[in-house]
Amino acid sequence: MPDGLQAYCRECSAEYYRQRQEAEGKRVREKVPVPPGRKRCPQCAIVKPHSEWERNKSSSDGWAGYCRSCRKARNEESRLKRMYGLTAAERDAMVASQRGLCVICLNAPAAHVDHCHKTGRVRGVLCFNCNSAIGKLGDDPEAVRRAAAYLEGNSWKPILVAPGVYQLPS
Repeated sequence: MPDGLQAYCRECSAEYYRQRQEAEGKRVREKVPVPPGRKRCPQCAIVKPHSEWERNKSSSDGWAGYCRSCRKARNEESRLKRMYGLTAAERDAMVASQRGLCVICLNAPAAHVDHCHKTGRVRGVLCFNCNSAIGKLGDDPEAVRRAAAYLEGNSWKPILVAPGVYQLPS
């Protein structure tokens, strides 16, 4: 309008927009009344207090688009897909096939995806300690064998043959 105002109030415009979208066969979110100090999460569809939301200065209401728990789940799903090419269901199936335990120590619950750093191929799901131990040994099977021999009491010390000349044990 010339005076800069709309012909209809905000609520009427919103209702007209909803009707047009539905007439075109598009999915329209239902309007849910939300009391002040709360916000509805579009993923879990629960109205939660602002204490369960992250702040986001760039959004119109100042709060994140999803509640903390849904946002955490979405971020984890995205990270699994981006880093390993897995979905959460595929990871959970791997853990179930391992009976929920780390396949190396057989004590701790499997929680960390193990992969080859050269090829990117996922090997399995391990506990934190076993996964980091393999990573610290550089994904090198020979280093793991030497570590196992060391733990079994076979010391892996070079033998002095002559001054400055050492022979490595076989």
